[in-house]
Amino acid sequence: MSLAIVHTRAKLGINAPAVAVEVHLSNGLPSLNIVGLPETAVKESKDRVRSALLNAHFEFPPRRITINLAPANIPKEGSRFDLPIALGILAASGQLPTQSLADYEFIGELALSGELRAVDGVLPAALACGQAQRRLILPGANGREAALAKATPLFTATHLLEVCAHLRGAADLPQPTYSPPDTATTADSLSDIIGQHQAKRALEIAAAGHHNLLLIGPPGAGKTLLASRLPGILPALDDATALTVATIYSVAGYGLREQFHQSPFRAPHHTASAAALVGGGSSPRPGEISLAHGGVLFLDELPEYPRRVLEVLREPLESGRVLISRIQARTEYPARFMLVAAMNPCPCGYFGGARCRCTPDQVNRYQNRISGPLLDRIDLQVSVRPVPQRELTATRREGESNGAIRQRISAARQSQIARQGVLNSGLSHTQLTRICALDKPQQALLHRAIDTLGLSARAYHRILKVARTIADLEVSATVSTAHLTEALGYRVAARDQSSR
Repeated sequence: MSLAIVHTRAKLGINAPAVAVEVHLSNGLPSLNIVGLPETAVKESKDRVRSALLNAHFEFPPRRITINLAPANIPKEGSRFDLPIALGILAASGQLPTQSLADYEFIGELALSGELRAVDGVLPAALACGQAQRRLILPGANGREAALAKATPLFTATHLLEVCAHLRGAADLPQPTYSPPDTATTADSLSDIIGQHQAKRALEIAAAGHHNLLLIGPPGAGKTLLASRLPGILPALDDATALTVATIYSVAGYGLREQFHQSPFRAPHHTASAAALVGGGSSPRPGEISLAHGGVLFLDELPEYPRRVLEVLREPLESGRVLISRIQARTEYPARFMLVAAMNPCPCGYFGGARCRCTPDQVNRYQNRISGPLLDRIDLQVSVRPVPQRELTATRREGESNGAIRQRISAARQSQIARQGVLNSGLSHTQLTRICALDKPQQALLHRAIDTLGLSARAYHRILKVARTIADLEVSATVSTAHLTEALGYRVAARDQSSR
């Protein structure tokens, strides 16, 4: 038979659209042409495939070979099509039975020797293959990652000859399994940090409601240390979110996340570009905000980031996703992360103290590097002050363990999901009006605070969400005046720090 069709998957964001590799042999001068919107790496596969077939002692047909990657409107990139192209040539030339290909999908790069090499983005392909009720054959190095798709029958191979033997029924390929690592999470405890009780409380509230947090204070006060302790108190990801995070890491080329249920914690340097944060490139890849999906994006020295870089965070903070548009395709990545940032109050960091030599203009320019709309989206803004020396030298340490704090946060999150289906940071305006109803004295208190501080409507709603989270931590059915006052305090404290 001179026509063969082999099923495979392309990579488009965190999706894996189906691709049919159609191979046709015809009379004419020997040649091999690949059509269907292939990129450079795909076009180069003809040389890899030819050498792999010859070195595996197959015949490379001396005929005119046309390979169509359908549908033609989806960009095809990478070396993932090597294996299906090789099998299509073998089936079209009669060296492999075509009927054995119908129930399988294939992904893998071929070495010149015929060995199979790992490729990126196999997890979304494995998930989509299971939904199509087909079996997937892929390189052995990708097996453990693909095994996260538990509903998909998987087979791994290390060489083209093994795949052909399996399709002929001469030998069976092994089926990979996923087993979580034995290593337990050994995050540093929040109780190790001396003092900073308000900042620790803010970390707990932020984690319980998935709120954004800004830590403002002089150098050495412990801002970065506090942020680094946040992963230790975050509850484990649910299976659906953990699988989405693993898919993002897979298409980004990071492979399998060993700590599958642990919330990601990303801390890019302040020299990172806008594309590094939101993702992009000629072949779009997820950026830091997508890699932080379900977890924390920590931006240290916030004013040192270029302002145009920080502004790209505004839309993802609201929508929880990022859309990268290119001429050929649009790619969407999830980006529902918790922003935690740290900054000094002035260029030297010692604003208001005897060591500060910054002029008012320098202080204003420094603080104005962060736009008002971005600050508006940060729910908790906390002042972090240096710990007194007598506390630093104290030998006795007190504080709750990470486990106790995590248990309280987990209980608060579970009550939020049971009540409204989302965490408090994701409450809609209608839900907020119903769940965070205030009495008249509370409304008057909040209105006075808004007039005094000059807060926007967005800040008003975020204060209510934080108050609701505080109430959830205390297992309170309603928002009390104490909860509302504490939520307001996280707006006032930072303003006091920057205006002293």
